[in-house]
Amino acid sequence: MHRFLTYLFIAMLAASPAIFMRLHGTSAGPLVQAGVFGGAILAAGFMLSWGAEAAESRVSQGLMLAGLALVTVLPEYAIDIYYAFRAGQAPDSNYVHYAAANMTGANRLLVGAAWPMVVFLHWRRTRERAIELKPSNLVELFFLLLASLYAFVILIKDRIDLVDFAILLAIFGAYIWCVSRSLRGGETHVDEDEDDDDDAEPGPAAVLETLTPRAQWAWTAGLTLVAGAIILLSAEPFANAMIGSGRALGVDEFLLIQWIAPLTGESPEILLAVLFVYAARPGSALIALVSDKINQWTLLVGALPVAMSIGAGSLIALPLSERQHEEFFLTAAQSLFGISLLLGLRLRLVGAFALAVLFGGQLVLAFSLQHNPAAEIAALTGLGWVYLVLAAIVVAAQWRAIAAMFKAPSRVAD
Repeated sequence: MHRFLTYLFIAMLAASPAIFMRLHGTSAGPLVQAGVFGGAILAAGFMLSWGAEAAESRVSQGLMLAGLALVTVLPEYAIDIYYAFRAGQAPDSNYVHYAAANMTGANRLLVGAAWPMVVFLHWRRTRERAIELKPSNLVELFFLLLASLYAFVILIKDRIDLVDFAILLAIFGAYIWCVSRSLRGGETHVDEDEDDDDDAEPGPAAVLETLTPRAQWAWTAGLTLVAGAIILLSAEPFANAMIGSGRALGVDEFLLIQWIAPLTGESPEILLAVLFVYAARPGSALIALVSDKINQWTLLVGALPVAMSIGAGSLIALPLSERQHEEFFLTAAQSLFGISLLLGLRLRLVGAFALAVLFGGQLVLAFSLQHNPAAEIAALTGLGWVYLVLAAIVVAAQWRAIAAMFKAPSRVAD
């Protein structure tokens, strides 16, 4: 317990400057504020991951991993919903673009960086060239596919509105229902081929798991509440500091919001996935990230017009500009390619490498073409079509897996 309390003290110490500045109304330069409040969000992310990992050991895998997605994505929600709320207050401002940028960046970061990362870590740890999933995980793949296909409906409309919120909420609700139904059959949280390394569970969560169930849940709830409070205190100043930092550095603030802000906001789920890999549970790591993607591709996307409407005091939609249309198209195309790589219920090293290389190409194009909007839009469009062509090739080689995926929810309902 002493080790856990030491980690907790360090995390609170890292968050304390942000708490002090927020409560006392102290301000500093944008770079300093970005570091202070970004560090606080990162520290809160660590606390969320400790509590989430410990709670996951007490509850069946599928439902808990879906629940973890709701908890660990809190930093990303706080930042993006703030941008959307401010966009509602000033519909003609750049906040409209910032909200869409943060959402697309967060989604692409998960698939393009986090998914490959867990495969590379697993390979480095075991020399196994793939992470295997279970047949029950076809449910997650089905709903991720459903949400990704619906993204093209949003593209046709060129806006995200409250109808989209209702449909995306229904998709997420159906996903949770199917996962909870599948657990009544008795599926446990430990993968059959991953339960022989109990001593490998690293970090503070291992300490929490030695406590009684009541004490463990109390600590988990406490960590979640404290981390949530830190995130809510830090989200607004961090979001504004990212804008100011871009201007101070001479870098397009859109790019910082699209890539740096999500990197901070995604820290809890990425950290949790890393812990799962080093706990000899790579399947849990990958499916946790898939669940996070479902969460962000449904609830986070759908929440944007809701936050905008609250900010505006009336029902409005989030419009997609020409650039945001192509950003959204690229994000949807990347999702389809990622799903295609999982059709065989495994993510191979070569597939992870392809995701990482294409994601790296996005970053290079984005920063090299930031002062040439027309060329950037053309590059985004071209890269999106590359994803779609690659997805079609992979699907053509594994077309039978599509039928199995669409049967998964019906098997759960039965």
